[in-house]
Amino acid sequence: MLGRRIESSSYCKGKQLKLLITGGAGFIGSSMIRQCLARMPYHILNIDKLTYASSSKSLKEFESNLNYQFSCTDINDQRSLRTLFTNFKPTVVVHFAAETHVDRSITRASDFVQSNIVGTFSLLETASAYFSDLSAEEKQHFRFLHISTDEVYGDLGSDGYFLETSPLAPNSPYSATKASSDLLVNAWYRTYGLPIIITHCSNNYGPYQFPEKLIPLMILNALENKALPVYGKGLNIRDWIYVEDHTNALLRILERGRIGQTYNIGANSEHSNLEIVYNICDLIDSLVPHPEQISRRSLVKFVQDRPGHDFRYAIDNTKVRTEFDWQPNESFSSGLAKTIKWYMENADGWCRHILDQSQSKTIFKNREMKDSDVYSNEHSHEQTQ
Repeated sequence: MLGRRIESSSYCKGKQLKLLITGGAGFIGSSMIRQCLARMPYHILNIDKLTYASSSKSLKEFESNLNYQFSCTDINDQRSLRTLFTNFKPTVVVHFAAETHVDRSITRASDFVQSNIVGTFSLLETASAYFSDLSAEEKQHFRFLHISTDEVYGDLGSDGYFLETSPLAPNSPYSATKASSDLLVNAWYRTYGLPIIITHCSNNYGPYQFPEKLIPLMILNALENKALPVYGKGLNIRDWIYVEDHTNALLRILERGRIGQTYNIGANSEHSNLEIVYNICDLIDSLVPHPEQISRRSLVKFVQDRPGHDFRYAIDNTKVRTEFDWQPNESFSSGLAKTIKWYMENADGWCRHILDQSQSKTIFKNREMKDSDVYSNEHSHEQTQ
């Protein structure tokens, strides 16, 4: 299926594009909003229920921006969603909202089913009803951009790359719920004619990422001279992309992508977990030498591997490169240096705020659960990629 292309020139001409973005207070969603508001013409409604990993402070500089609105709303609340759609009248829905931490999906799979599957269903139902009432011209410009992950393809093995045609073979509760959401989105396209586009991206890193993921956790632990826990032998490989390169690709897909298509986004930058941690240690040692003049590599602590840990992911990004003349602006070295600098400058600000916020929300949530269901936060101190 070739899909329908809307060129940027005709799509944008004379229009202020209205983007309803779910999960826009999170890591990748907030990066998308920053890029959109730096360009014209975009008007943003950010819908986010502000879970432990998201914060309105990530977009504090836009609070007085007339092109930015925020609603603290759960996408499972269809009544509130219908009101927001009716009042805002979006041109595009960009769906980031999801639970994404693999370790948490192993201990609290129900949260991932509710958010990633049921939440996506709720959003699709609302968007489909809204779309059906649009005029013929408005329907030509509307689309639903669903942001997914390369983890839906499963374990790649030691060679080869994921293509857009690769079968879905998820191995964790997280990736299984994301694959399920992909299938729902495609079903709403084939069955109801909702104009959708799906993207699968490799591992993101950069500013404003919650410090339970590998890179920000290792940076903050290394700065505090704490242990650096690494799963297994640290040999698992991921394809890494700087978050702004990802959201730059998303903007091109939003403006010029073909309806009904899937696009894989990656930077062709494969590194093992141990290589990542050693790079972080060496860079921080060069900036802030350890008080005992030892290498921070000595802080690495190998811990028991997590269940079902996929060995390798890698994206073939030929389609997005050729269709949109896109390529990443940051090498892994330059992106990692920028990321370390940002976390060093914001360790006592944004990082402290979101960690304190996360602890408060976890305590509150646990009090609402039975003792046998209380989530153990042990894994939040371990790397997760």
